[in-house]
Amino acid sequence: MTWLDIPTDHPFGPGALPYGVFSTAADPHPRTGVAAGTWVIDLPAAVRRLAPQFAGAVAGPSLDALLAAGPDVWAALRAEIGTWLADEVYRELLPLVPATEAVMRMPFTVADYVDFYASEDHATTLGRILRPGQEPLTPNWKHLPIGYHGRAGTVICSGTDITRPSGQQRRPDGSVIFGPSQRLDIEAELGFVVGTPSTLGQPVPLTDFDRHVFGVCLVNDWSARDIQAFEYVPLGPFLGKSFATSVSPWVLPLAALEHARIPAPERAVPLQPYLDDEKAAPGGLDVRLEIRLNGHVISEPRFAGMYWTPAQMLAHLTVNGASLRTGDLFASGTISGGSPGSLIELSWNGQNPLRLPDGSTRAFLHDGDEVVISAYAPGAAGTRIGLGEVRGRVVPAPSL
Repeated sequence: MTWLDIPTDHPFGPGALPYGVFSTAADPHPRTGVAAGTWVIDLPAAVRRLAPQFAGAVAGPSLDALLAAGPDVWAALRAEIGTWLADEVYRELLPLVPATEAVMRMPFTVADYVDFYASEDHATTLGRILRPGQEPLTPNWKHLPIGYHGRAGTVICSGTDITRPSGQQRRPDGSVIFGPSQRLDIEAELGFVVGTPSTLGQPVPLTDFDRHVFGVCLVNDWSARDIQAFEYVPLGPFLGKSFATSVSPWVLPLAALEHARIPAPERAVPLQPYLDDEKAAPGGLDVRLEIRLNGHVISEPRFAGMYWTPAQMLAHLTVNGASLRTGDLFASGTISGGSPGSLIELSWNGQNPLRLPDGSTRAFLHDGDEVVISAYAPGAAGTRIGLGEVRGRVVPAPSL
């Protein structure tokens, strides 16, 4: 073994190789990098030495150029990096930074942000909480992936503090007040990062998902449940969602999830042809998440079993002719398979607060709370592929 050999079971082992943007105390300029075990490969420096044909794709302070380069370049660069790590001659030439010294930055420029509502478990539970005695799923839910457009400018990198939002809320007695949200929540999700744009007016079919989507990141779509409850009729989420959405600093290429692909669940309601994936390649993903609140594990949801697949989300997003742009981000919505991915579910809208191992209780988030969401997926030969983590700490609302 050499000093750079990466154990096959390392979350960022040779089967993962996620991309990100980092700087160091010695060199504060943001640059692209690849996580390899406990190291970060300085991509621009490595390419200058070993593969100058990729210089344009890895240049700049973000992954934007690489996203725009398209699937042929994505595959070729990933293969090149694999060669570097497999050959001792190349390994000795790699410019490396210890991961502990890398200051992670926002990995790409978010063009548009769309959030879906793709978990039947989550949608059913929320329906039972918010509309007791009625059908938990809305009549359209099994016909199309429900979603809404979020605010790209408030998508932030993991580690950025979350300022408690303020807004209007309706009290049980019917009066309306303004103030800091008292029901600040989390939503554990997967995000899908678009690389190749599409043409306005041309829908993206299910079969073209891999041509347009570069990779996957973790998302915490923070939610102010009390603000959202008063504002969302009739146009849907607004201030209750738009204040912050955290993403992980590492973007895992779709190629790394080859062994995590699984069939979507059976669907009893017939789908329109543009969403019908019965004869398509498996569109589900076996990704397992872990949610920690102040260091305590509170839930372990699974993406497997999500009713709507990422390819269906993308197909629906564009079926009306809406175009894709490099840097578009679309997220799955709360992942609640097997275990809830939000506090509103875990506490049944505050009626049954969680008791943490330190003796404290939580219905929703308190100031000072830190939430960390991590995830992994199966890799080759029984290995695990890590997706890193997305973290955020709640700080008090500013005085108004």
